Amino acid sequence: SMSAACPSVLTTNKIEDELEMTTVCHRPEGLEQLEAQTNFTKRELQVLYRGFKNECPSGVVNEETFKQIYAQFFPHGDASMYAHYLFNAFDTAQNGSVKFEDFVMALSILLRGTVHEKLRWTFNLYDINKDGYINKEEMMDIVKAIYDMMGKYTYPVLKEDAPRQHVEVFFQKMDKNKDGVVTLDEFIESCQEVSICINMQLAKCLLS
Repeated sequence: SMSAACPSVLTTNKIEDELEMTTVCHRPEGLEQLEAQTNFTKRELQVLYRGFKNECPSGVVNEETFKQIYAQFFPHGDASMYAHYLFNAFDTAQNGSVKFEDFVMALSILLRGTVHEKLRWTFNLYDINKDGYINKEEMMDIVKAIYDMMGKYTYPVLKEDAPRQHVEVFFQKMDKNKDGVVTLDEFIESCQEVSICINMQLAKCLLS
């Protein structure tokens, strides 16, 4: 399963170890282009590619695979909705599959991007319908998906309406001009004001 590969293939030590041991035969086309577009070196890209191909011989990942990965990471909760939203954020072409290029572009941002790039990526995750705004329902859907994924064991004392209360607080802080939607600028400004932002939960989930 990919769950084993995802965290291990991404740690720098692991990358260094693998580079010492082997050379890569198969390379994706446009490796130079990917090196220019991401924060990875060519050698790191080769290792990531081999790990990706090893776990996904077809060269693409579908939504079902994402759901299986997250089900293994979070056995006490239901991660299917969060995996669905996350898959849509990785699937930049919105064609139902994530290619190596999509995978690496996202990882580059999440692992080595600037704060601004990470926040922009997170905004895109929350903007479910991709209209350039986050409305309260979208934020509610994502936060509820995170609660579901973490499971009742993590939050045994929480009331049913806890996610909604959290969203009310977050949304009020973020919607600076009170027009009922959060723009990218409002999102970035709010997250930079608040040292512990909701997107930190995303980072922990992805990189744990």
